[in-house]
Order: sequence, then structure tokens, then C-alpha cells
Amino acid sequence: MELGFIKVFSASPKVKVADIDFNKEEILKKIELAKGQGAKVITFPELSLTSSTCGDLFNFTTIQESVVKAIKEIKEKTVDIDALILIGAPIKVDSFLYNAVVILKNGKVLALIPKKYTFSESKPLEERTFATYKGENKLITFLGEQVLFGNKIILKDKNLESFSLSAEVGEDLFSLTPPSIGHAKNGANIICNLSSLTEIVGRREERLKQISAHSSKTLTGYIYTESGDGESTADGVYSANSMIFEKGKCLTESKPFENKDLVTEIDVDFLQNQKKNFKNFGMDDDYTTVYFESKIENTLLTRSFKKTPFVPENTERLENILRIQAEGLKKRIVHTYANKIVLGLSGGLDSTLALIVAVKAMELAGRSIKDVLAVTMPCFGTTSRTLDNSISLAKAYKVSLKKVDITKSVVRHLKDIGHEEGVFDVSYENAQARERTQVLMDIANMNGGLVLGTGDLSELALGWATYNGDHMSMYSVNAGVSKTLARALVEYVTSKERGKLKAVLLDILSTPVSPELLPSKEDEIAQKTEDVVGPYILHDFFLYNMLRKGYTPKKIYYIAVKTFKDEFTKETIYHWLETFIKRFFVSQFKRSCVPDGVKIGTVGFSPRGDFMIPSDASRALWLKDLESIKE
Repeated sequence: MELGFIKVFSASPKVKVADIDFNKEEILKKIELAKGQGAKVITFPELSLTSSTCGDLFNFTTIQESVVKAIKEIKEKTVDIDALILIGAPIKVDSFLYNAVVILKNGKVLALIPKKYTFSESKPLEERTFATYKGENKLITFLGEQVLFGNKIILKDKNLESFSLSAEVGEDLFSLTPPSIGHAKNGANIICNLSSLTEIVGRREERLKQISAHSSKTLTGYIYTESGDGESTADGVYSANSMIFEKGKCLTESKPFENKDLVTEIDVDFLQNQKKNFKNFGMDDDYTTVYFESKIENTLLTRSFKKTPFVPENTERLENILRIQAEGLKKRIVHTYANKIVLGLSGGLDSTLALIVAVKAMELAGRSIKDVLAVTMPCFGTTSRTLDNSISLAKAYKVSLKKVDITKSVVRHLKDIGHEEGVFDVSYENAQARERTQVLMDIANMNGGLVLGTGDLSELALGWATYNGDHMSMYSVNAGVSKTLARALVEYVTSKERGKLKAVLLDILSTPVSPELLPSKEDEIAQKTEDVVGPYILHDFFLYNMLRKGYTPKKIYYIAVKTFKDEFTKETIYHWLETFIKRFFVSQFKRSCVPDGVKIGTVGFSPRGDFMIPSDASRALWLKDLESIKE
């Protein structure tokens, strides 16, 4: 909870129709179980105190009085439970019976939220049994206390502003205007749906699609708790098909008839951060906030985090990414009437991906593949492996190829500026990168072409680019592609190829990432990027969670330690996260003047709209937050 993760528990206890004492005891057992898990939100299904299939028995005074008595007992036995407990029950208010959510915490009823819509088609008796309430929120007397009753209630934690919650019931979700739309608009980051719908063919798939879309649209964590074992099967069966979503992503699910409790964590800080980007979220006058107070405690995370968040899980999306890149480049080719696309081909991962995209773009434009001109430019650090791979790759794709050895030019330049021979410093390295860019630009001018940038998103984040060297081009197709995604894309293309092309792609994939700017040792790569700046799998993880999720360094460290526990030590993760923060802020000046480049996902560095911060923004607060881990 300290880092914005709220542990939630969704329970579908066994019920007996109209046996309120039995149901009450089953609910109490689940509450104790949830308490042991450290849950801050505990939800039960619709009408779980009575069972939802009582029919006309709901109208009997015996049922109604027993419900109130049972809620009183639950209330008294949960004084020490530091969690919001949401129980479905029939509640009588002003002579009308409502299908309602009773929300308790620390032995107190905080609110009663009635179901807004009744559905005669799916529940024939519901319309004649329960009233619908669409009026204003009001205070009622319940169990001798003043309790807020209504459909427009938000519950908010005094200690963690982003921990805010509301509820709707069953088919409320499937209505034309679900109450949760208003709840989310007015600040609720968690929506609890207490439901009881029979299982029919295709309903699980429908639920998954609808809740995913709704959770994504409302930017909420959505806890859908469905009734199950023990409900009457006179006209159908109940499967306890519960599920928990976070902004469209299913965190966990109890598949039909599994009858298992769900435990996970919802990242309310992330959800709150997302809503700041949309102006249509804000409190309405007719909504009421009920405040509660929770203990600030560390949340033991059980949910998993993807190691490579930039990489999609299906090949269809990989194909889509390649198409986005190629379409962007095609437009630039057509608009500028470019005769050629010129790119430096190093035998490395990024330039390989750029070549793949360039070939695809030319095909889309109806142009000859020969209009792609690959230039290989060996110098001090170039190994025979990468040089051979660049030449083999160009030949396999049947593009135009030009070899320009820049060694003499760079040696002359270093001598001209008075650089001491044998000193392998930044000037020595960058002179090569800038010479390559000059060669590419001049060749492009000679051929009426455009220089294609090959640098990627991860390199931009770390500032791992020579200013006015590989930092500059006329269009950058990899600007939105992280290093881990670039690898996945090349692996995907490789899987579809055969023969010589497949062989060279496989060797490129197994080649260490390197700018090859330092002299090789016995024709082996001497300069390995990840030895200098750190593992790209970690940096991409840091980058995604800082920019996309809005996580603090402390939070990134916490989830990185959990995610990479079998690969990196805590000390290693801390070291490279500190490196990432330092390099990220000090390198903003490079990102402030990058060429046009196609956007791929939700993280981008275009200074024209994606990411705009001053080049001299301080990194002090981020480093201070990271250092607090040691305290």
C-alpha cells in the first residue's frame, strides 16, 4: 500500500438459499482468510448474505430482519479488520426493498449503494421484488447509525488519496450508462461489481471483453465478483466466474466452476496518474465522498510484471509494428520525392531492423529494392564478423551496397585537430560516429536521397548516441522501438526466413551490442555496450515503468527486484537504476532536437508532443527517492 498497490480479495463463498446464518458464517470465514492475506478490499457476490435466488422469499419479514441481524454480527466481528468489506444484501429503506452493497470497515457501515438497474429478462423476479433508486444520496438510519445511501458515493482513504472506491451491482455494468462511468469520472480508481448471473454458453468470453473494455475506458481497477456454489439451479447454474482487471488488463480470473478466491494487487497510483492526462475526470456536485482511514503498510506483491514490457506477446502485433514503421517511412519517401534511402549498415541489431523496414517501405511505395542504398563504413573497431554480416545482409536483401572505409579520414581528422595518437577517449570514438554521419549525408545528397536513422528508443533514453553523429538523420524509423523490441522484431523476421538470409540474421542476433568505436582485440569486439551502460532488459524495464506507468524510482526498484530476482542481485538492479536516472536526465538535450521518427507505442521522445521537459531539468528528486531505499 505504501507504494500505491492495494491488495484486493474477491470471494465467492458457498451459500445456502435463504439460510442467512450459514451464509454469514461462510462470509466471516472468507474475511478472516482475506485478513491473513493483508487485503484492503474484500468483495462478495450480489445478495451473498441471502443467496441471490430466493425469489419471493426476499419479501418475507423473516428474511429481511435476519439480514439486518447478520450485518450487525458481521459488523461487530470485524472491528479489527482494516479493510473495506463489500457484501451484497437486500436492504429495506423507506418501505422499499433494494438489492444493495453494504460497505463496512473496522466495525462500521460506511455506505449502502443500491443496484441502479433491474433486468426482467435475465432475472424475471427481480423487477417485482426490488425497487430501483435513482434519487439523490441521502442519510438514513441503519443499525442505529446515520449511513449514506445512494448511487453516487465515492469512498476515499485519508492516508492515500489514490485509494478511492465505489460499487455497482451485476447488470449495472451492462446497461447503456453504467453507474461506474460516473464513479470513475468522479475519482473512483477501484470499481467493485457484486454480481450473480447464471452461466450460459459464451458468457465468460463476453464478460472478459466487456470488463476489459470498461476497465480500460474508465481507467480503473475493476473487481468483478460472481456467485457460485449453492445458488438454486432451478433455472440455471452459477459458476463463480470472477475476475479482476486493471486498466483493461486481466490480473487474475476464477474460471467457470473453479470456485477459487482471487487475490492480487491493484496499482491505484498508476490509475490516478493515468487520469491526470484526461480532462473529463472531476467531481460532480451530486457526488458525495465518504472518507475512511487505512494503516499504511507494505504490500507483499503476488502479481507478476513483464520483464520486457515493450514487447507484445503475439506475432500479429509484431507484424503491425513493422507495418507502422514502413508506412511512416513510405510517406516520407513519397513526400520528399527521394530517389534513394541511404542507411549505415553496421552488422548490428538496429541497422538490421532499419534495413528490414526500408525494404518493406520501398515495396509499399511500389519502388525497386535497389533504391535502398546500404553503406558499410569500417574503421578502428570494426570486426570481420560485423563487416561480413553487413555485406551478406545487404546482398541477401538484394539492396544496393557501398563500402566506404573511413579509417584514413578519421586518422587525418584526429591529426588535424591535434588529438594525441593512441588516446582512446570520447573524441576518438565520436570522430568515427560523426564521420559516418557526414559520409551518409553526402552520399544521400549525391543520390537525391534521405539518410535513414537507425538509433532506437533505449539509446535515446540513455543518451547513448553521438551528438550530431548517429544522433542525426533525415528520418528515424527506430525512434519508437526499444532495444528489447528491436530484438523481438528481428527474431520474428528471422523465424519467417530461410537460407543465407536466415543464417546471417541469426548471427546478427547473437552478436553483442556494440558501437565498435574502440580497436578490436584479435578481431573480437572490444567494446560491449551493456558492459558500459548496463543490461538493456533492465533499462527498458526502468524506462517503461517510469514514463508509461509514472512510477517513482523506489517503486521501480521494488518491482524490478521481484521481477528479476533470478537474474540480477538487488545491488546490481540498484546500480543500473541509478545509472539510468543519471543518464536519462543529463541526456535530455539530445532528445530535444531529434529528427522526425515514427511513433510505435505509448512511450516516445518526440519534442513535438510526446515528451517535453527542459534540457536542464534536475535529477535530484529521483536520486533522493532511490537513495531512500537505503534508509
